[in-house]
Amino acid sequence: MTEISVPTPEILAEPHVTCWDEAADVVIVGYGGAGASAAIEARRMGVDVLIVERASGGGGATGIAGGHVYLGGGTPVQIACGFEDTAEEMYKYLEALTPDPHPAKLRLYCEESVVHFHWLEAAGVPFERSYYPGKAAMQPGSECLIWSGNEKVWPFRDKAKPAPRGHKVALASGDAGSLLMQRLIATATGIGVRTLCDGQVVALIAEDDGTIIGVRVRRFDEMLNIRARAGVVLAAGGYIMNDKMFENELAWMPRDLIKHGTPYDDGSGIMLGVSAGGQAMRLDRAFLTSPFYPPENMIKGILVNAQGKRFVAEDCYHGRTAGFTVEQPGGIAYLILDSETFGYPPYEFFEQRLVDGWETVAEMEAGLGLPAGSLVATMERYNSDMRMGEDREFHKYGDWLKPLDAPPYAAFDLSLNRAKYAGFSLGGLKTSENAEVLDAADAPIPGLYAAGACAWNIAQDARGYSSGTCIGEATFFGRRAGRFAAGSVNVS
Repeated sequence: MTEISVPTPEILAEPHVTCWDEAADVVIVGYGGAGASAAIEARRMGVDVLIVERASGGGGATGIAGGHVYLGGGTPVQIACGFEDTAEEMYKYLEALTPDPHPAKLRLYCEESVVHFHWLEAAGVPFERSYYPGKAAMQPGSECLIWSGNEKVWPFRDKAKPAPRGHKVALASGDAGSLLMQRLIATATGIGVRTLCDGQVVALIAEDDGTIIGVRVRRFDEMLNIRARAGVVLAAGGYIMNDKMFENELAWMPRDLIKHGTPYDDGSGIMLGVSAGGQAMRLDRAFLTSPFYPPENMIKGILVNAQGKRFVAEDCYHGRTAGFTVEQPGGIAYLILDSETFGYPPYEFFEQRLVDGWETVAEMEAGLGLPAGSLVATMERYNSDMRMGEDREFHKYGDWLKPLDAPPYAAFDLSLNRAKYAGFSLGGLKTSENAEVLDAADAPIPGLYAAGACAWNIAQDARGYSSGTCIGEATFFGRRAGRFAAGSVNVS
């Protein structure tokens, strides 16, 4: 459990609420992927659902995301593209990759992944039956299936049979999450989900025994008390835009981070949960990235630190590479290429500067200010392995094995606080597999649920991340939050 560095709101006792201005069976705080999924699931159970959203419309961080959903176990897209996968192999991969795995949650997510795919399509989210074979942070078009994680990376490829599981929404754009949210919002509206926009939930309302029965909302110049007859779902996003939390909880992150989120990703959902007795888990965890590919050929290069030594397999998912980079002395990292692997990193806004070119490795070593003999020894060892067709140090996948022996040589600076990095928070409220917010004794807080970026689920750090995990878990556990919040309502 993590101590929060900012004040938490006071919880309101029911006797102090003199009147109710509005009521619904299920009240949802936030209208991103988790909130929309919770609303649809609850409404389909026949209950009255009200979403309270701070912005003037839905979307949240999901609406500005790349639109990948991490799904497997034999989805229709995997089958159509000729890939075999099972829930068990998906589980083994995620379990090996997740720092603090929750077996029950992982099992549910993997075993119901195909069902969740069909649920998304039934809600109007489009997926092509197509495959993008390249190594990229984002497909260039509307292609669906991609290797979006570390499935082929050692040691994970030895622990679970690799399969591509990144399912991108069918939009030729880097923010295909916008289409996903358009479709979820349209579905929610069409089945009668009600929405109150421009409203900030400032407090939870509880009975004497701690049961959550409503929320207080600030909307323009008025305060509204909204009764939740069955439950409140917190789906208000992460905390990356809260400057104080960023400075305290994420002190290890680069200070000039490109923060991915909306202005309202300020941790308010987490703080509301803590005010009710919930546990805030691992607020020091975050996603971090600065991709250096495509072109794919650059993966055949090597990454070295300030000591001239390799520190990670270069074919890792870009978040894993960044997770290792931040741990290096001084955050220093250089991408080393020769004339046959040379290319320019794809995203100019990451500012990964070309340092220079050199005719020999010794000159490059001196030019980068590395310890005498360090890079020369690293390159000699690496090239010897490449000629034998094996990366004995980091076990890079066979597709990326090539000696770096064709001068001239070049180096790109991927160092923290020199190159730019992007990221978002990952810590959140501790929840059960049914999305119930848990107190200090790990008991569910009656009437309170959480999902998405304000909950602590599968996406836990950059080194163990796969693209699509956040939207995947947000929509999946959002559904569970809506279902279980609505479950106590007697619908005639």
